[in-house]
Amino acid sequence: MPAVARRRVRLALRSAREATGLSQQDVAGAIGWSLSKLQRIELGEVTISPTDLRAALEKYGVTDENYIASLMEDAWAARRERYWTNPEYREHLPPGLLQLLQFELAATSIREYQTAMVPGHLQTAAAADATIGWFDKSLTDDERRVRRDVRLSRKRDVFEREGAPHYLLLLDESALWRSVGGLQVAADQFESLAEEAALPNVHVRVLPMDAGALMGSSGAFVVLDLSDEPDDAVLYRETYLRDELVQDPAEVGYHRDVFERFWYRALDEDASRALILARVYDLRARIARAACGVDGTPT
Repeated sequence: MPAVARRRVRLALRSAREATGLSQQDVAGAIGWSLSKLQRIELGEVTISPTDLRAALEKYGVTDENYIASLMEDAWAARRERYWTNPEYREHLPPGLLQLLQFELAATSIREYQTAMVPGHLQTAAAADATIGWFDKSLTDDERRVRRDVRLSRKRDVFEREGAPHYLLLLDESALWRSVGGLQVAADQFESLAEEAALPNVHVRVLPMDAGALMGSSGAFVVLDLSDEPDDAVLYRETYLRDELVQDPAEVGYHRDVFERFWYRALDEDASRALILARVYDLRARIARAACGVDGTPT
């Protein structure tokens, strides 16, 4: 998990520097680095070589050999990222999603808010095909294929592995009224979502449209906690063909607070599951009526 390793190294270095009271300028000058190099390392924009890591830790007075060895291993892991990532993923997925896939494997809890549709990793194969099909010519055939494969594998990798994180999904009610892929695909999708919501580590709540007007303006996002430490978390945001992974503690904390506020305004889990199933029954009734010629040709 190179992205996780890189984060551990950058947080450890920043914390060690701050403990000494030294500024970035002080450290860069003392070690012989440019200021921008140190800034980029602490922001996680670049990896650090084991040699540079040891020089920095020596400057900060870190002497615990076990701790140093652990950070050195993380530094090596981060620099080996190109060998650990599926080559097709590197070629066809946006950078934020590549990092998200790694953070998901290390997460202890995941909070996700979706405004328009069921999240990709909870989509059925047919719903994934319909959703990715929306991109029309914005994606190549290879990009479509890789995104589909990733959507279907993430459910297994995130929810079905040992030590799976607690997953909290806050779904805007409007998502239930979008028949992505037609009535049959939508009915199967919502039925699948209701089944996933029954898993012990999966918690799904529906935010009524009248209660979620303000929440909807924030856009979809995901907050991943990597430990019990509040600052040890990342934020993922995605819009159409662009995405980003944010590690600023203030920004992550703000989105976590927004999520928590609206989580308790949403329908509880039993009521949410009942609403999702009611939508399934409605869709299946419409399909049956259409098949009998009562209200036209099925969608």
